Amino acid sequence: MSGKRLRRVRQWIGGFYDSLDAVDQRVLWGVIGFALLLVVATVTGVMQLGFVLPTLALTGMWVLLALGLNVQWGYAGLINFSVAAFWGIGMYSVALLATPESPIGLSLGPGVAFIVAIVSSALVAVIIGIPTLRLRADYLAIASLGLAEIIRLLIKNQEGITAGTQGVSIQPLLPEAVAVIEGAVGAFDSVFAWDAVAFPYRGLTDLLLVSVAVLVVYLLLRRMHRSPWGRVLRTVRADEELAEALGKNAYALKMQAFVLGSVLMGIAGFFYAYQFLYVSPSELEPINTFYVWVAVILGGTGSNRGAVLGGLTIVLVREGPRFINDAGLLPVDPAAFRLLLVGLLIVLIVRFRSEGILPPRAELIWPAARETNSDGAGGDVS
Repeated sequence: MSGKRLRRVRQWIGGFYDSLDAVDQRVLWGVIGFALLLVVATVTGVMQLGFVLPTLALTGMWVLLALGLNVQWGYAGLINFSVAAFWGIGMYSVALLATPESPIGLSLGPGVAFIVAIVSSALVAVIIGIPTLRLRADYLAIASLGLAEIIRLLIKNQEGITAGTQGVSIQPLLPEAVAVIEGAVGAFDSVFAWDAVAFPYRGLTDLLLVSVAVLVVYLLLRRMHRSPWGRVLRTVRADEELAEALGKNAYALKMQAFVLGSVLMGIAGFFYAYQFLYVSPSELEPINTFYVWVAVILGGTGSNRGAVLGGLTIVLVREGPRFINDAGLLPVDPAAFRLLLVGLLIVLIVRFRSEGILPPRAELIWPAARETNSDGAGGDVS
């Protein structure tokens, strides 16, 4: 890299860092420190790549779930307790339509399963949204709670279609991609796979695929959040009657947010099915909906970057105790204290930072408008 390009990169990094407030800078250093700790643990053999790569891929899946709920609750103020149901729709779209082990004998490929996951999630969201979104938020909460149980019990009891509690095994996603990546980095196998019999190409492929999905969804949501659509939606969340008095169709806007968030949850289920290669009704337990809510509240309601941080935190809470127990670092199984840890996190957030760790602030403003405002030439940019 030439000296001129290097200076530009440094200027861009410096400008990005200066644009962050004090809390964002502390969070950024915390994430960098955690990433370095992860690298050191992997290099020293404390962790194996076969654990690290799939766990990072799992983080991407939880981030998608948190972003989906953030659209519904953070943008529009919609209380959705059926996150696990839409997640399950995505999972079973793969299990029933894209795997030879499907009880209904279809093997239509991941592309069809992906489209069906999106369409099915959207249709179910419309069906549950039509009778409830014109009413108070309480009714949507009750209806979504019932929907989650209905879908879970349907999958559990329709053994001829879903295999019931036995679950369905799933073939890996895009084995051709795994072969391509193996060919690309296979020459460095001995360098990367110092701690494993075989390099976890499958985990690396899943991580790359879900990372692309998270990046696309994040950039799309950030643009939508800053757009007139996002601003009107925030008005609906703050004062629905005011939005309607200004001529806005609050019902249509809430329906759009509910469908969009549900589709993202279905996409997360699609990736989860291919990451774990097995799905069963036990994955649809209400506790998973609870974890997604905690992720959004911890990160900051209405904040996309907060949803990303919340998804990472939830994976730490869920998988950290499992790693500590497998490594034998403590004389007791810390997994038993997982929910206690979640409760403590919620109490600390409510007590010391009720708006969440990274609440929406500058991310709601277009960069050009922020620069104009900082020069003193602009007006109100909110």
